[in-house]
Amino acid sequence: MCGIVGVFHDAKESTADNGTMGERALDMIAHRGPDDVGLRHVGDMAWLGHRRLSIVDVDSGHQPLGGTRGPSDWVLVCNGEIYNHQGLREEMPEAFDSRSDSAAALAVLRTGGPAALESLRGMFALCAATEDGEFVAARDAVGIKPLYWARTEHGTVFASELKAFDPEVQPLVEVFPPGFWWTPHEGLHRFAEAIPDRVEDQLGTSRDGQHGSDEALEQATFDAVADSVRRHLMADVEVGVFLSGGLDSGLVAAIAADHCARQGRTLKTFAVGTRTSPDLLAARETAEYLGTDHHEELLDEDAAREALPDVVGSIESFDASLVRSAVPNWFLSKMTSHHVKAVLTGEGADELFAGYGYYHEQFASPVELDEELRRTIEGLHGLNLQRCDRVTMAHGLEARVPFLDRDVISHAMSLPARLKGLESDGMEKVHLRRAFRGWLPEHLLFRRKEQFGTGSGAQGFLDRVGHDIDDAEFSAETVAPGAPEIRSKEELVYYRMFRSALPEVRPDAALTRFAVA
Repeated sequence: MCGIVGVFHDAKESTADNGTMGERALDMIAHRGPDDVGLRHVGDMAWLGHRRLSIVDVDSGHQPLGGTRGPSDWVLVCNGEIYNHQGLREEMPEAFDSRSDSAAALAVLRTGGPAALESLRGMFALCAATEDGEFVAARDAVGIKPLYWARTEHGTVFASELKAFDPEVQPLVEVFPPGFWWTPHEGLHRFAEAIPDRVEDQLGTSRDGQHGSDEALEQATFDAVADSVRRHLMADVEVGVFLSGGLDSGLVAAIAADHCARQGRTLKTFAVGTRTSPDLLAARETAEYLGTDHHEELLDEDAAREALPDVVGSIESFDASLVRSAVPNWFLSKMTSHHVKAVLTGEGADELFAGYGYYHEQFASPVELDEELRRTIEGLHGLNLQRCDRVTMAHGLEARVPFLDRDVISHAMSLPARLKGLESDGMEKVHLRRAFRGWLPEHLLFRRKEQFGTGSGAQGFLDRVGHDIDDAEFSAETVAPGAPEIRSKEELVYYRMFRSALPEVRPDAALTRFAVA
């Protein structure tokens, strides 16, 4: 996992000017890559910078990569993990220069140009340039890895976080759209969808639910998720699991623990919460059942409140639900970073299998439910994935999301919508639970969902945030011309912190409104 910066000028500029701007930006995201730094002028019009957290090819994966095969050869910086890099290496060995998984992105650019990026499987944001003036930027289809851009009068600047941009450029910053590549000559082109328009799994089962028994579908769901978890354990360093005590992280931990045991290793798991929080107790029991090397930390109310400005500045959002869920994750990431460099999480399962209560309260028909699931999956890059990336990378930790693997998404969205409804007792995600029978004790497998902030006990810490703001003060700040939508006094407190951290960023460049775990 890393941080990247790319600068492309529309006309030949001083390479010193490019480098000065880029180095300042790179310094602002040093937390994303504490292990290494690399930068390079590419011709007269481009500059690329990279901050590295070493996960794969630790000894020789320094970036930028490439630029060794003449003026038309690509030079690349990439943030993310390419999980099918070994398969691509076997297909085109001559296009690879190193063992790094990011070398797969360089290889497909060398062999097929930007259009070939569709063959990558994983999470990534990248910038690449050639000595003779070509440039491309791209982002994975779901938007697991962040990328922002600003088009100025002189050219275009790219970076992994909003804080990387100079204050004078911040008002121009926009989210780079997931699933697109951009070149200065051809503009934006979509190369991959977060969810295909029509998907069918290997059983021929489509969303209308006309084919395949429930038992066969449960087996297919297990296979898709388990295969993804195993792929996401790819690393040359130890990978752990965030164990919240809920269903999704418990399933990920169960598969990962089994995989590690087969290799003679013990999985490390991590949890935070208050002393009596239900999530912490459930995580502890899950870890004992799976035999993991479990680490936990108690949350402290004073420390949580003191960390709020850092949390808001880190996630680069003032959405109250997002901040509340980010606080326990902030401390979880900080603790975990002392033990491993990468973790798996359960992000995305609720959106794929309809885990949130509002899905069932507001969307009665299968068609309506399916449409809302699609809407939230396509918006994950602006909320849950933004939180997941930022709070981990703030502590030099990589988060991986196996439920949002392309194959898992395709399978889950091919399932009959009836399998995602509530049981008669109100239990959610029963199809997913049944798919993993035998991997966790029944009382943990069928434990009802709690939001992380509630289950960890952190929710109560923030209940009084904003109570010292009176109605007149709230109205004055939220109804002024150009003011963003502020939904509560608590959110106004977070907005002030956001403004302090990013004074010039447009709120609409940093805010999406969907459900948050």
